Amino acid sequence: MRQVINALKRTDAEKRIPVLRLELDYELAVLFDAMTENDEKKKEECKRKLEMLRLEMIRLEA
Repeated sequence: MRQVINALKRTDAEKRIPVLRLELDYELAVLFDAMTENDEKKKEECKRKLEMLRLEMIRLEA
């Protein structure tokens, strides 16, 4: 039973990782724009989102 659950988790992770990479790329682009515009509020919001995405990526790759 445990093997079945682990196999399902791996399948979900394999599908989520490419989407997560796109989300990371998008947030980095938004952060770049915020830095260019010197928008502190937008920069902090992007950093929070990037941190959440980073933690999710670490969990999925483990």
